[in-house]
Amino acid sequence: MSRTRIAFTVINDLTSDQRMERICTTLSSAGYEVTLVGRGLPHSLPLLEKPYRQVRLNCSHHTGKLFYAEYTWQLWNWWKNNPQDIYGSVDADTLAPAVYWGNKRNKPIVWDAHEYFSEVPEVQHRPLIKAFWQFIEKKYIPSVTVAYTVGPALADLFTELYKIPFGVIRNMPFRKIENNNSVNTESPFILYQGALNQGRGLESLIEALPELPCNVKIAGEGDISAQLKAQVINSGVADRIEFLGFVSPQKLKEITPQAFLGYNLLENIGLSYYYSLSNKFFDYAQAGVPSLNNNFPEYAKLIQEFPAGLLLESIQPEKIIKLINELWNSPQQYAVLKSACHSAAEVWNWENESQKLLALLAPLG
Repeated sequence: MSRTRIAFTVINDLTSDQRMERICTTLSSAGYEVTLVGRGLPHSLPLLEKPYRQVRLNCSHHTGKLFYAEYTWQLWNWWKNNPQDIYGSVDADTLAPAVYWGNKRNKPIVWDAHEYFSEVPEVQHRPLIKAFWQFIEKKYIPSVTVAYTVGPALADLFTELYKIPFGVIRNMPFRKIENNNSVNTESPFILYQGALNQGRGLESLIEALPELPCNVKIAGEGDISAQLKAQVINSGVADRIEFLGFVSPQKLKEITPQAFLGYNLLENIGLSYYYSLSNKFFDYAQAGVPSLNNNFPEYAKLIQEFPAGLLLESIQPEKIIKLINELWNSPQQYAVLKSACHSAAEVWNWENESQKLLALLAPLG
């Protein structure tokens, strides 16, 4: 009996997309024949062996309108030459080719919305670009067969906006078999992991650093990497902050449990950030590390369930300084937060969340 063929298309280079790695691994284990399609970049690391097929499409452009046009054309041709039983797309920037070929071949289309694409900070002050992505979303999303996103609030918003039901598949890590959560007492640090992009609150963290009791480690790269490094030099805190660059998921699992606090703050710019539910929030909790988060709907609801972190109303440096210093000077409160992390880890894990994914896709064959 032949296996159901399902392919997902993303716009990244597959190296550090932990959400899609979990999804594709789960579907492969469940008997699907899975392909994950992304793009090659000049700095891309070699792909590691996975239980599913990985494909990188190479473009001559890597940013801007020409890149999107070229990559969309490459995806269109890939789908044309690689028929599937289920056509999967991730975010609005890979949606059109999947919907076209899925409809043309009368096959089900799955859409995974990692974010509210037309509301990301990068397009907030670019009305023509924003209008283009709104057009793509309104034109193609109503055609998908199964849609899901990263959190309940965003699912409710999308369901109302596009008049189709949205499921929820949250960005949860695999359950750690053993927890090694000892804090590095010789040089405690605050950890940020993720993209270094606009609106991630990293400028505020650097500005606050002279008044904080511990150092900072930043794992990731992005559009503002050079800007942040220049700010560090100008602020005179270069000896207290370490830029780790791209860190493999496996290495990150070794670093994270040693952190004093996980950093997960965003500027409130656009609905995509306001309704976000980051994978780093769950990664910190799984590692037994309390986190500092915005008082946004998803985080507020989860921290009511398990008080595994702190909520902050704004990301002004003085607010960050006050809250972190209070926590540093309150070992009892910190112990309560760490205990909540361990309790949350039993519930907030991919082993539980993956069952929802399989149930969503089961009717498709």
